[in-house]
Amino acid sequence: MSHNSFGHLFRVTTWGESHGPALGCVIDGCPPGLSLTEADIQAELDRRRPGTSKFVTQRQEPDTVRILSGVFEDERTAGPVTTGTPISLLIENLDQRSKDYSAIRDSFRPGHADFTYLAKYGVRDYRGGGRQSARETAARVAAGAIARKVIAGMTIRGALVQMGPHRIDRARWDWAEVAKNPFFCPDGQAADQWAEYLEGVRKAGSSVGAVIEVVAEGVPPGLGAPIYGKLDAEIAAALMSINAVKGVEIGEGFAAAALTGEENADEMRPGNDGPQFLSNHAGGILGGIATGQPIVARFAVKPTSSILSPRKTVTREGAATEIVTKGRHDPCVGIRAVPVGEAMVACVLADHLLRHRGQVG
Repeated sequence: MSHNSFGHLFRVTTWGESHGPALGCVIDGCPPGLSLTEADIQAELDRRRPGTSKFVTQRQEPDTVRILSGVFEDERTAGPVTTGTPISLLIENLDQRSKDYSAIRDSFRPGHADFTYLAKYGVRDYRGGGRQSARETAARVAAGAIARKVIAGMTIRGALVQMGPHRIDRARWDWAEVAKNPFFCPDGQAADQWAEYLEGVRKAGSSVGAVIEVVAEGVPPGLGAPIYGKLDAEIAAALMSINAVKGVEIGEGFAAAALTGEENADEMRPGNDGPQFLSNHAGGILGGIATGQPIVARFAVKPTSSILSPRKTVTREGAATEIVTKGRHDPCVGIRAVPVGEAMVACVLADHLLRHRGQVG
């Protein structure tokens, strides 16, 4: 199975399956001399960790990370620092319940990649989806924690802005609220409403989708490259690679189609440190290159495909049947996708920062 790596100079390779003994990643290209401890990575993993509320999967994984290589400490360093060699990270799986999936080993779950994996490889790991499971994203979050070290000075924050049909009120946006509720929601009133709504969805054994917004601030103008190295294209590809993501937009996104040229143009005026933009419909990127404004990206996550309602499907032998997916699943997988989206944006920006330095110094 190929294509388990992404990035150019800051390159991440993830490995492992949902119900295997462990998963992890290797980060190649991290610059030397950066302070890095397991606690730095653990803080980000804890934000994505399952079992933190009744609104996410109840799989109890501590997601404790171990750094196996690429870090060194002695009396001449103020704590562990990166050496510039590959950094290998390990996260053990401790709460697998593979028996939950024995009933579906010979049937394809609608909405899942069971059929496509079998069609491509001739074999599939039915235990929690194996490599296709969102469990793989824990490794991405770990890599993102290291990417944040590379792009120190930039701030990357994510928030859930829509759950099912229910959107936040942007007039009430408060980043401080994101850490105060289980939904990463910047609108406290919306979070209260979502709790009641999602509780009903959860009790019904169903699921809903979500929209996540990621904002990167402090990004210097010039990152990115025209044509085939566009910053927005690579952010979109990174976000699209997250499990269950079905759509990505940058800045105004699809809403830009309803604007006039006058409305959409981000006018400028002179400033002390270069042009000052009067709006940000472009989402911080023009011609594939960062403008210095906040980079704004949104991605849509489909409803979790594992639900308790019987769904029509077929077996490996092609016979018609019905399937019910038991086990521990997220009623809204978009909730835990927030730190994953942040991590992917961080990795792309780290990669582009290093590529930018390599080209223009």
